[in-house]
Amino acid sequence: MNKKLLFIPLLAFLGLVVVFATQLVKNQHGDDPTKLESVLVGKPVPSFRLEDLAEPGKLYDQAIFKGEPLLLNVWATWCPTCYAEHQYLNELAADGVKIIGMNYKDDREKAVGWLNDLGNPYLISLFDGNGMLGLDLGVYGAPETFLIDANGIIRYRHVGDVNPRNWNDKLKPMYQAMLEEVR
Repeated sequence: MNKKLLFIPLLAFLGLVVVFATQLVKNQHGDDPTKLESVLVGKPVPSFRLEDLAEPGKLYDQAIFKGEPLLLNVWATWCPTCYAEHQYLNELAADGVKIIGMNYKDDREKAVGWLNDLGNPYLISLFDGNGMLGLDLGVYGAPETFLIDANGIIRYRHVGDVNPRNWNDKLKPMYQAMLEEVR
C-alpha cells in the first residue's frame, strides 16, 4: 500500500481544523453566530392568505402590513423560548408597540388557550398551521421577529426571543426610526 495515501485523512482533518478555527476567531471579533441573514430584508412581505387564529374563516393577506410600522412575531405553544418572551411582548404592546402574531405549525386550540391564559399582545393573530408563510419568510423556528415598515417592507429579522436587552439595544431604535419615517 502506498504510504502517501495514509496522509490524505490527516490533511482533510487539518483542513477542517483550519475552517473551524477561522469561524471561532471571527465570532470572537464581534460576529454574532446566532444571526441569520434574511434574503427578504429590503423586500415586501410575501403574498399570503391566512386565517385568523381565533376566527377560522376570517382571512388576512399582506395588506395588513401596510400603514404603520410593526413587528411580526412568529411563535408557537411548543416553543419554550416563546413562552419566555411572551410576557415581555405583552409589556411592549401595553407601551403601544404594534405587533402582529403568527402562530407557526401549531395546534389552533392550544394556541387560542395560550393567548387566553397568558394575554394577547397581538393586534392580529395569524394561523400558519402548515408553515407555508413561515417557509416563504425563511423561518427556521420560533421565535423569530420581523420589523416591517409602513410600506410592508421587511427591515430586519431577529432570531430568538425579544427581551429587554435586545429590544433596547437593537430593535427599539430601529422601530422608532421607522415610526419617525411616517411622521
